[in-house]
Parts: sequence; structure tokens; C-alpha cells
Amino acid sequence: MAGSANLNVMMKTARKAGRALLKDFGEVEQLQVSAKGPGDFVSRADREAEKTIREALMEARPTYGFLGEEGSLIEGEDPTRRWIVDPLDGTTNFLHGLPHWAVSIALEHKGQVVAGVIYDPVKDEMFYAEKGEGAWMNESRLRVSGRRRMIECIFATGLPFGGRPDLPETITDLARLLPACAGVRRWGAAALDLAYVAAGRYEGFWERGLHAWDMAAGLVIVREAGGFVEPLVPGADILSSGGVICANEPMFEPFAKIIRRG
Repeated sequence: MAGSANLNVMMKTARKAGRALLKDFGEVEQLQVSAKGPGDFVSRADREAEKTIREALMEARPTYGFLGEEGSLIEGEDPTRRWIVDPLDGTTNFLHGLPHWAVSIALEHKGQVVAGVIYDPVKDEMFYAEKGEGAWMNESRLRVSGRRRMIECIFATGLPFGGRPDLPETITDLARLLPACAGVRRWGAAALDLAYVAAGRYEGFWERGLHAWDMAAGLVIVREAGGFVEPLVPGADILSSGGVICANEPMFEPFAKIIRRG
């Protein structure tokens, strides 16, 4: 797909950051790691990736705002447009040498995410979408899964770690969902979970305790691939509420009924 100038900037920037991260991933044992919080670590590579992305995006669009996971918050001259960036989604995987992590870049316009890019450098898979233009992975058009029977469906989620307070809720979710479906996966990178729903690899995904940068790019990619996406709490603001649920059209209602019950 020939995307807009903004989308091309996003893809080029994601590839640049991804190449640098891939080099560090090859030397993961030598990375300097500092604790950011219980069960949540940030590496030198993570901070450098955000710096690379911020500089590239601000050079291309100097009036846009910027929100990044590693603390970068820039109020732009244009208050209607803002980049939302996770330079390394799946940091724990990265630090353990697990090849499942990604660079995520979204563009927000007047409070709505209008473009998103999720790049997996290890597999060289670039997921991207613009509002109204469909969703793509590399050169292939994306469509959500067409499965219609819960027992045939695979779902993804994140499992709370380090004593997070939402652990009991997630255990309850699993107790309700697992007997009804073909399985649940926990791969540790919310951006890629959303991208995989868009690609039809999962039928649905839900998670609590997320930040805007974890899900912003994935929201537009899932929607443009034909999926349904809502805040986990009906009526909440999806980017600030921290909870998301999505699925293909046939499975959204039965899936949401199980997860939202009680």
C-alpha cells in the first residue's frame, strides 16, 4: 500500500529504531539494565530507541506533540496532533533473549488514533494501518479471523506480574474463558497481541493495566482489519482507562460477555 507521508515517516522511523534494537538484542547479556519498578525493567537499548524515534519524528513533523513510554512528553505547537510511542514493547522478553518484541508508533489527531505502525524486527514483520485505508503486514492486506465458534478460537492476554492488583480479576477471566475456547496465549507484548488479532492469528485479546503507548497503534490496525475494539469497561476512554478488549465480529459479543461478566 502506498501510504501517506506521515505513515511513510512512521514506517521508516520504526525500521531505523528496530535495526538498532536488533543489534543490541544480539548482545543482550551485555546490556546495562536498571530497575524501573517491580517486574518492569528498562534497558539502555529501550531509552536509546525512544531517543532515535523522537528525534526522527520531531525532525519530520516539528509541530506535533510526542508521548513516549520512557518519559518523553512534548507539547507540540499543533495541539491536535501527537505521536504516541512505545520504543520497545516486550522489554522483559528482550532482556531474556526471547525473540518477541516490537516498536510501536501511533499518530493521534484530535483525540483519535488515525495511523499506527507495529514493527517486529526479529521476524521483519511490519504491521500498519491508516484510518479508512485498511490494514497491512508488509505487502499483504490484513483481515481478522473468520472463526465463529468459541471452541475453535484462540485468545491472548497479559498476566499480571510482581503483585499487580488486577491478578485476581485475570485469574477469574481465565477460569471462565479456558473451558469455552481452544486456548489462551500470553506472549508478553500487547502491541503484537493486537497486531496478531488483526492478522487473524488470534480471534481476540484483552488486558488490564495497559498504557496508551501499549495499545494506540494496535487499535487502528485491528479496526482497519475488520475487528471490533472497545475499552474493557464500557463507555470508558480506551487510551486512558488501561483496559482493552477486541475480537473478530462474530466472536466479540460472546467473548466480551465472558470477560466482562461480574
